[in-house]
Amino acid sequence: MKIFETIFVFILVAIIMAAGNTVGYKIDLISSLEAVAMLVIISVVGLLISKLPGFNKLPVILWVSVVAAIMSAPIFPYHQEIVAITDQVSLLAVCTPILAYAGLAIGKDLALFKNISWRIIPVSLAVFSGTFIFAAIIAQVTLHWEGVI
Repeated sequence: MKIFETIFVFILVAIIMAAGNTVGYKIDLISSLEAVAMLVIISVVGLLISKLPGFNKLPVILWVSVVAAIMSAPIFPYHQEIVAITDQVSLLAVCTPILAYAGLAIGKDLALFKNISWRIIPVSLAVFSGTFIFAAIIAQVTLHWEGVI
């Protein structure tokens, strides 16, 4: 996908996220648009870094995560403003368009799923169960360590 097409998709998804954030979580539309615009800027910067020679060997998500971590770290000059703006977006408002896209991508490969047949069920159950159990263990240890529980 070309860079401009990717940026267009970022903007389209941002509009869906802002709408979901406004309707589902009663956040002001302007605040939602500002927050998702900041997320789009972080994503575009990460995308552009991933296109640089030498940096393109690693996935885009790594560079987006690095940019987001740097921009929200206390060493960054405007980190408090960035965190305050992006704090207006609910995680579920972000997940909704991503899960919709995942559903469409899976529907496209339905013939592949037919070839896998029943073997996908135990593998999926093992992955989901392991993810849930280890996430619960990590949360329990972290919350106990922080003194919350």
